[in-house]
Amino acid sequence: MTIESYSEAIVADRPKALSKTQSHYCPGCLHGLAHRLIAEVLDELAIRGTTLMVAPVGCAVFASNYFECDSVVAPHGRAPAVATGLKRVSPDKIVFAYQGDGDLASIGTAEIIHAAARGESITVIFINNAVYGMTGGQMAPTSLVGMKTTSSPFGRDVKTMGSPLKMSELIAGIDGATFVSRRSMHNPAEIRKAKKAIRRAFEVQINHQGFSLVELLSNCPTNWQMTPLESLRWIETRMVPVFPLGDLKNAAANNGLKGV
Repeated sequence: MTIESYSEAIVADRPKALSKTQSHYCPGCLHGLAHRLIAEVLDELAIRGTTLMVAPVGCAVFASNYFECDSVVAPHGRAPAVATGLKRVSPDKIVFAYQGDGDLASIGTAEIIHAAARGESITVIFINNAVYGMTGGQMAPTSLVGMKTTSSPFGRDVKTMGSPLKMSELIAGIDGATFVSRRSMHNPAEIRKAKKAIRRAFEVQINHQGFSLVELLSNCPTNWQMTPLESLRWIETRMVPVFPLGDLKNAAANNGLKGV
C-alpha cells in the first residue's frame, strides 16, 4: 500500500473562538485547557459574536488575548460587578466572567455572592487551584487543611486560619442562583463532564434563566512544586475529596433544561 492510498480526516481543530496567541501560562497549567473548553462551547452554541468576557486580576488577567470575542479587564475581585453592568446595558449579549479562587473567594466574595443573590443573568467560570498563583503561591481561601504555601509554610491550621471555603456550596444555597456545578480537569472523563457543565451554564443564560456558575478544579504545578503529572494526581486524591464533584444546583432543569 502506497502513502498516497492513506486518507486522513481532521477529528479535532482549534476552535474559532480561541486565538492563535501563544500562552503565557506555566507548563502543565490547566488554564489553557479551560480556555479551550469555553471556546468550543462558544462555537457550538454559535454565540462567539455576541459574547463579552470579563477577566479580573490573576493568572488569567491576559485571558482576553486568547479569545476571539470582545472582553474587558476588571479590578481584582470585581468581575461579577463589571459583568453585571455589561449585561444590564447590553441584555442581548452573552456575558461571562473568568475568575480564580483568590479573586472570587477572597477579595471578590461580596461581588460574587450579591450577583448570585440578585439572580444576574451572567455566567461565571471559577478556576479553583487552591492557591494564589500569580502573586507568589500564598494561601488562598480554598487552600486545603495542612497545605503548605508561602504564607502557611507549616501547613494550613484550622485553629488560626480556618477551613477551606466551599464556594459552590455557598452559591448553590442562594435563591438567585440557577445552575451551580463543580467539575475537574484532571482526566479525560472529567474534562468531558466539565465541558457539558460549561455548556449548560451558558444555556441557562441564553434561555434567560438567571445566574450560573461552574467551578473547575485545576492545578498549579509551579506553586505546588510538583510535576504536571503529580499535580493531576493531587487534584484527584486530595482536592476532589474536599470539593466533591457534581451539580450542586440545577433549578433550570425544572424549566426544561436537563442536568449534566
